[in-house]
Amino acid sequence: MEILLEEIAIYGVVFALILLVVIIYLRRQKKASRIVAEKIKVAKIAGIHEPVSLHPVIDINDCIQTGACIAACPEKDILGIKDGKATTINASHCIGHGACFHACPTEAISLCIGTEKRGVELPHVNYNFETNIPGIFIAGELGGMGLIKNAVEQGKQAVENIEKSVKKKHGADFDLLVVGAGPAGISASLTAKKHKLSCITLEQDSLGGTVFTFPRSKIVMTSAMNLPLVGKVKLYETSKADLLDLWNRALDKNGIKIEEKTKVESIVAENGHFKISTNKETDITAHRVLLAIGRRGTPRKLNVPGENSEKVAYKLLEPEDIEGKNILVVGGGDSAVESAMLLADQNKVTLSYRKEAFQRIKPKNSERINAAIQQGKIEMRFNTNLLAISEDQVILGSTLDHSRQPLPNDLVYIFAGGELPTQFLQKIGLQITKKFGETVLKHK
Repeated sequence: MEILLEEIAIYGVVFALILLVVIIYLRRQKKASRIVAEKIKVAKIAGIHEPVSLHPVIDINDCIQTGACIAACPEKDILGIKDGKATTINASHCIGHGACFHACPTEAISLCIGTEKRGVELPHVNYNFETNIPGIFIAGELGGMGLIKNAVEQGKQAVENIEKSVKKKHGADFDLLVVGAGPAGISASLTAKKHKLSCITLEQDSLGGTVFTFPRSKIVMTSAMNLPLVGKVKLYETSKADLLDLWNRALDKNGIKIEEKTKVESIVAENGHFKISTNKETDITAHRVLLAIGRRGTPRKLNVPGENSEKVAYKLLEPEDIEGKNILVVGGGDSAVESAMLLADQNKVTLSYRKEAFQRIKPKNSERINAAIQQGKIEMRFNTNLLAISEDQVILGSTLDHSRQPLPNDLVYIFAGGELPTQFLQKIGLQITKKFGETVLKHK
């Protein structure tokens, strides 16, 4: 009997310890869930909860809350655990690297484009990156992949698929025309060289594409990439200047020249290949075409009086050379606030945004811009629109009471986003569809 009582006592102690551990664990989980719920609440208020491009979607039936997806995400606070299941928090900050997709041990994550409420316009491409027009391919930002690492990989894969379809005697000037010299276009050009394809790369602006338009010190890449003919590049927290230098060295070493300031105006199928007209006098022909242009290649204009003035710009290239000016920056996104902060040390900067608070900007930018406003380094004008631009002033209008206020002005920078080059694509004959939560990558 005594032995039996001792065993019961031991079992009781063990059970009590197990129960204590479970209680502690559940309390911690509940606390963590409350924290995530509060973060989601803040994200919704700030307008950064809804995704704007490629993003993870979690199947809660398969999620077992290992947290592997959260640990794998370098952006942090994109994902969290709420009520025992993974969920998105600041979804608009997701840049589509897909680390969470590969890290999930139960394959509960899919990568999707758009949501039920917010559609994303994208040209139709198949698994080989070919469009509805045979011979024309798309890679990079235009196809939904804005992240530099992913765009580089897409450019490489697209050309590898193109190489398999190139005929020996096609009668065109080049095997391949690459339109755009951003991350996807540069990768494609290097891959074409690797496979001994005759290739010409045209860029309407400067080498680097959208990356070239960023401020010099802007961090543009946060993960390693595999660059064709170069290998794995282990660059982290990489600035625009460092990345452009890397690309220039890779292209020079392999004898590849990018035709800058050359805008493609039309692409027409002709005699089994494509005839390409540009802003230059001579047309060219190519057997295959890869469109590696950005979605923001054409800045969105405000269409206000004076916007065609020389003092108006849509990108900030050398902020260190601008000093002692009255500057108006228009916009509430990362490009606008980053540019305003770069200009604020040597100039008087006013930042105009049509909404009542910043939305969808990175947390670090939010902290820095709010600190700059509080310190008086930047004059913030929420709830305002730019109405007119003249030689020595601008007119801002209130969205609340419709009042108008003139401000002394020397320079205007407009960051109102960009427009998908829909007209150009439709002129070529490409099919464009709006994706409302369409799955791009799925395990099952």
